[in-house]
Amino acid sequence: MSEFDSLLQGMNLILTPGHIGLMVVGVLLGILVGVLPGLGAPNGVALLLPLTFTMAPVSAIILLSCMYWGALFGGSITSILFNIPGEPSSVATTFDGYPMAREGRAAEALTAAFSSALIGALCGVLLLTFLSTRIAEFAMSFSSPEFFAVYLLAFCTFIGMSKNPPLKTVVAMMIGFAMAAVGMDTVSGNLRLTFDQPILMTGISFEVAVIGLFGIGEILCTVEEGLVFRGEHARITPMVILRTWARLPRYWLTIVRSTLVGCWMGITPGGPTAASFMSYSLARRFSKNRDNFGKGEVEGVIAPETADHAAGTSALLPMLTLGIPGSATAAVMLGGLMIWGLHPGPTLFVEQHDFVWGLIASMYLGNVVSLIVVLATVPLFASILRIPFSIIAPIIIMICAIGAYSVHNAFFDVVLMLGFGALGYLFKKLGYPIAPLVLAAVLGDKAEDAFRQSMLFSDGQLAIFWSNPLVGSLTSAALAILFWPLLSRGLRGLLGWRGRHPAKAKSAP
Repeated sequence: MSEFDSLLQGMNLILTPGHIGLMVVGVLLGILVGVLPGLGAPNGVALLLPLTFTMAPVSAIILLSCMYWGALFGGSITSILFNIPGEPSSVATTFDGYPMAREGRAAEALTAAFSSALIGALCGVLLLTFLSTRIAEFAMSFSSPEFFAVYLLAFCTFIGMSKNPPLKTVVAMMIGFAMAAVGMDTVSGNLRLTFDQPILMTGISFEVAVIGLFGIGEILCTVEEGLVFRGEHARITPMVILRTWARLPRYWLTIVRSTLVGCWMGITPGGPTAASFMSYSLARRFSKNRDNFGKGEVEGVIAPETADHAAGTSALLPMLTLGIPGSATAAVMLGGLMIWGLHPGPTLFVEQHDFVWGLIASMYLGNVVSLIVVLATVPLFASILRIPFSIIAPIIIMICAIGAYSVHNAFFDVVLMLGFGALGYLFKKLGYPIAPLVLAAVLGDKAEDAFRQSMLFSDGQLAIFWSNPLVGSLTSAALAILFWPLLSRGLRGLLGWRGRHPAKAKSAP
């Protein structure tokens, strides 16, 4: 079956009143999550996970994915009107979005942000539509060594290519691996790190950890900062929308470049935040109006928003095809799929064909629904931020506690949530990244199983990870990326030495 036929089948599956209603609800909840400080797409999806346990997987993933799109749009509202990024990936939008709002061009900035975000998201979905099946077919030939090499590549990419210090990334991953090891060993059946507590036999709940890390941790940081919301007003009219849409074709090169950057950073573990900053920097460098950037240039809003949504959508490609999330929110969704009994990876496209193509079809329709809903509800959600934070914060904490308790109906999970909240707060204050911890917590046990199975096949010989060209190239690439910071530092030192001693450099054999 071709991709087009599969997409039509997915459209027939989701074009029901119930699924369209779930899209609208998901988008509204997502915008609320994106607007409220202390929440965000990863935590919003984690809070919603317990409510999806009784739903059909297709309905559940539609609700979660639309919440994701809504949260990305909601982050743009706060960035432009209040100069407060609702999402980390929306920081670059504040550079020109808020100056535009202060000039009385808030409606133009919001319309440009939402429209360019839709373009980036749809391009990401197109990439997912036409590449996912081919990548899944290629991955069907993988065995345990290949899967471990892919997991190793994901871990090493976070260490070697991240802007965070490598040591801090490694520490975060080690904590994630320790979380994944709690409970029963899937190979030997022995109990590990349970400390004679029966409640830990099934391991640490992934949802509880994410709610604490993202929700409680963010709230603690926000309370410490003492946020006071003073924003600009915006009223989006049909004339403003049409006038802004008429200007968008002028920036087609910026949109294309930002889309490519976003798709690439989404497939690799760069993530939406890195994509938005990189796209903004490139737009500023190549723009004819580069001197106006930071003062209210609409191109400075279009570039990061396009890349942000393209990366957020593309991050689902490695998650579905290889079981490797490309962002923190994709990692939370990966945990949700496992809870529903689905196993992300190449077999998902064969065993759960309707689920996969229902999800892809919902991405097209869900992003269009998101644009319509967010254009109509900007004043409503902007007014929420004028509620005192002393009222908002307790409500968010209560929602987090209810979400953690509902996972297993156990008070112990609420205590765990608070513990992970303290850990998330420490991570924020000390500059440790949370995304690698989430990645390791989700993939740690799968990577361990693949490694131990490979060792059983090879009688303990590490040479199995170079036993054929595919696994050898993946393993070598992972190690090269892992040591890239050291290699690049040595290369810069060598070039600097040659620059200072040109005569010696020429005489060197």
